[in-house]
Amino acid sequence: MSEVVPNQTAEVPPGKLSLRTKLAYGAGDLGPGVTSNLLGFFLLPFLTNVAGLGPGLAGSILFVGKVWDAINDPIVGVLTDRTRSRWGRRRPWILFGAIPFGLTFFIHWLIPFPGNSWALAAYYVAVSVLFNSAFTVVNLPYTALTPEITQDYDERTSLTNFRLAFSIGGALVAASVHPLIVEHFAENPALGYLVSVGIWSIVSVIHLFWCFLGTRERYQATLTEELPLVDQFRVALRNRPYLFVIGIYLFSWLSLQTIQAIIPYYVTFWMKLPSSWIGLVILAVQGTALGMLFVWSAVSVRVGKKAVYLMGIGFWILAQAGLFSLQPAQTGLMLLLAAVAGVGVSTAYLVPWSMVPDIIELDELTTGQRREGIFYSLLVLLQKVGLAVGLFFVGLALDWSGFLSTVSGQPTPTQPESALTAIRFMIGPIPILPLILSAILAYFYPITKDRHAQILLQLTERKKAAEDLRQS
Repeated sequence: MSEVVPNQTAEVPPGKLSLRTKLAYGAGDLGPGVTSNLLGFFLLPFLTNVAGLGPGLAGSILFVGKVWDAINDPIVGVLTDRTRSRWGRRRPWILFGAIPFGLTFFIHWLIPFPGNSWALAAYYVAVSVLFNSAFTVVNLPYTALTPEITQDYDERTSLTNFRLAFSIGGALVAASVHPLIVEHFAENPALGYLVSVGIWSIVSVIHLFWCFLGTRERYQATLTEELPLVDQFRVALRNRPYLFVIGIYLFSWLSLQTIQAIIPYYVTFWMKLPSSWIGLVILAVQGTALGMLFVWSAVSVRVGKKAVYLMGIGFWILAQAGLFSLQPAQTGLMLLLAAVAGVGVSTAYLVPWSMVPDIIELDELTTGQRREGIFYSLLVLLQKVGLAVGLFFVGLALDWSGFLSTVSGQPTPTQPESALTAIRFMIGPIPILPLILSAILAYFYPITKDRHAQILLQLTERKKAAEDLRQS
């Protein structure tokens, strides 16, 4: 049986976190948010419309990268749980992974073998493996920081709010400005991509350093015995509320990834608009999502996380149904529906991540151990498997529908009706189904605010009894 021995920092009295700490913590998610958004929205179009790869091959490249991303998550999760340093368990990974993270993101957008599809495919697979490794090294320890900074239920929601404000805010600006930069280099879009991603690579690295310098692990636990990896996964999967969160997160992000990947195609080929409109649609979605974070966070304190999520998903489903029915001339309505979708997207960002720390406490109560790395890594692993399937499906569906790729410098081809129909279905009915499934799971999620308070009380009593026993 293992025992949790808190560090001295765990004796800091619980209370409100400073604004400085919250800002530094939030800054750590700007880089992952920016890179994920740019890759999610623009990498598939870059591969098909600039590098000249077929959509099926491009989707397969993204699939391989995401599968590797999923595989390396539990490895890094276990390693961070076992890390011991004067900076804590998580923060050293953020510090030393920051520069490789920025560099591998930048080289994602090179075209080293123009016209050679298979050489390009091999290059992009290799780069994707390197980048996703660096992404995990900084992002997984970062996500596991939340319960080690505070044990307060509402402060965790607040931390998640700051985190997502940076993530969505940075992603919003990057995804909105990126098409404008590329459009400025209309004669050489490949150069436009490099200028844009070069800027965001540097910004991302700076914010990771800020996070490292401005946070501290207050509730870091020391494990006196380690379970084998497979056994730890079994323990995590026996945690019933955790299974609900896995489903909620998996289904909502499967929908989000499908929508992200198809928006550039929807705006360009169905709505027949220039690339600058892609940024406007992203601005409407992400800008609304960013603003609604603060609204939903306040509402969550009153009605709970579950109710907030159900309300948000309702808005999101209505918006995607509306976008499916739009005709090319209805640009104003398109932006309005994108903003309505942002109302729901905000809850998909906020709620599942704020549920995970509560589950970690339940596991500690049940097992006597704190295994943040395992819970976060398994959640992200399953999420990335879902995203890999989603990206592969989008590429495959475009390929099957007869979508015509574009080589940089050549005229954009007219897409067949079958490709346009596939694009519309991937903006509407296809992402709606997993959203409905995630709402059903959220409705039955069992940990309420009162239940979490009971868990913390039982943990406090157990630790006090252990301390009294050691002193006697």
